[in-house]
Amino acid sequence: MPTLPSAPIAAAGLLGGYATARFTKNRRLGGAVLAAAGTITHLQWRHATTPRTATALTATYLTAFGASHPLAKKLGAWPSVAVVTAATAGAAWVLSDRKRNG
Repeated sequence: MPTLPSAPIAAAGLLGGYATARFTKNRRLGGAVLAAAGTITHLQWRHATTPRTATALTATYLTAFGASHPLAKKLGAWPSVAVVTAATAGAAWVLSDRKRNG
């Protein structure tokens, strides 16, 4: 059974986590969305890539979350989330997803 590529799941985790926290005013709920998508993508990356690549992609996902906060002070909240999401999804596509399609 085919699985959804990891890039849109990572994007959904970052965008969805932020949107959930912002619109519900519940940061823990947003964190749960972020963590769920991060867990799914990490498991996919472990299966589809090397342990080193899976670790690097997971670190990218977590770093993107952390980097969005100071970046938001310069760009604004939504643009910051969009930038880190694009970078993370791009890395997931290049290092994991495109290999399974090409």
